[in-house]
Amino acid sequence: MGDERVKEEALQIIGMFQVLPRLVVFDLDYTLWPFYCECRSKGEMPSMYPQAKGILHALKEKGIGIAIASRSPTPDIAKTFLDKLNMKSMFSAQEIFSSWSHKTEHFQRIHSRTGVPFSSMLFFDDEDRNIQAVSKMGVTSLLVGNGVNLGAFRQGLVMHSQNAETAEKNLNRWRTKYSQQSKSSRSEEKN
Repeated sequence: MGDERVKEEALQIIGMFQVLPRLVVFDLDYTLWPFYCECRSKGEMPSMYPQAKGILHALKEKGIGIAIASRSPTPDIAKTFLDKLNMKSMFSAQEIFSSWSHKTEHFQRIHSRTGVPFSSMLFFDDEDRNIQAVSKMGVTSLLVGNGVNLGAFRQGLVMHSQNAETAEKNLNRWRTKYSQQSKSSRSEEKN
């Protein structure tokens, strides 16, 4: 399936959801491309997973922000590969550095740079420890087994939509409870 067909299918998937993330964040190694940067050289021509580029272009066309969170010990190679793939300018934030923090530091920087709340982000990664840590920050996070593809993309959007609905219900419950407590406090003050 070519990039254009994948993009069209990704656009159809996006169109199925009323609640969309404001920012979709991707790991690089074994998420957007099938290798570790530190095992490659700058002189090589990289390739992405077959459906990754089309998905990125669909997100861009819909005005949904895209960012990178990669714990690479060779950020220079990763950035060179993004350049060679003509993808560097697509990302509103590129946090590519080695870290012991399971990507939480990457997400703090992405949030600072973009202003997008964690609850409005969707994250794809191939390492469970990163998924677990970032999920605790309030980011909808999906573990991918064979890179980002249309199935994983759809599943991520479903999860994000469900998380947003749950958050909205909880907020409404809190508002109702707070409102009732305020009313009873005011009536007690009058008496």
